[in-house]
Amino acid sequence: MALLETRALSMSFGGLHAMSNLDMDVQEGAVHGLIGPNGSGKSTFFNLVTGVYKPNPGSVIRFDGTDVTHFEAHRIAERGVTRTFQLLRLFSEMTVLDNVLAGHHIHVPYGLAALIFKPKYVRACDSALRDEMMELLSFVGLHEFAELPAGELSGGQRRLLSLGRAIAMRPKLLMLDEPAAGLSPANVDSLMQIVLDLKERYQLTLLIVEHILKVVMDTCDRVTVLDHGQKIGEGTPAEVKDDAAIIEAYLGKEMSDEEVRAAFTSGHL
Repeated sequence: MALLETRALSMSFGGLHAMSNLDMDVQEGAVHGLIGPNGSGKSTFFNLVTGVYKPNPGSVIRFDGTDVTHFEAHRIAERGVTRTFQLLRLFSEMTVLDNVLAGHHIHVPYGLAALIFKPKYVRACDSALRDEMMELLSFVGLHEFAELPAGELSGGQRRLLSLGRAIAMRPKLLMLDEPAAGLSPANVDSLMQIVLDLKERYQLTLLIVEHILKVVMDTCDRVTVLDHGQKIGEGTPAEVKDDAAIIEAYLGKEMSDEEVRAAFTSGHL
């Protein structure tokens, strides 16, 4: 069953067609990769699905069976679509714990009236929520830094916090925008294992944009390839790396089978 579906998804900036008639399904429970050269439309797709951009007339975006094409971004987030960003957007002056609590704010179970008339209920909810968020921080390896300002974390730890904050929003679909950017190979492997563990722990569907193709090839069940805003290929990682159109889009020249496979598995494209 498809959790996310797009039909004829298109987006234009003046005369520039950033996305053209994209049909794409992301199956529930899958790890789906979205790849393509720079400027291929990956970021545009993320912004369309999360409600940041509004698509051209005739486009359709369905999430969990509901047409969300014209939903505002906060309504899409409330339905269970969460994303991370390549450029981390953390609250640097706030603590690590407060950052994940901020991610959870859309699910706070009480309003202003409860704050005034039911203080014991509010305190009980807050205590349970802090315990839940500490458990999440423990899962991503940051519980020891809970009271530390987020700005004092290392680059790798900041990526883990960004991931934890996204999970705190209780998503059904987690969209990861270059989660391994700037990390060493060892840290990339560690991060992606945490991502897969989080997927199982929280029953997530993952959609991953990543320029390190080895991450995509080793992690994803299915891969969609974009070029100039159009889908030029889709399939399993094994099918994608043997697709001539995809190889040309990335490499712009013919290569031997062995060279192609080495390039895709090393990630150096």
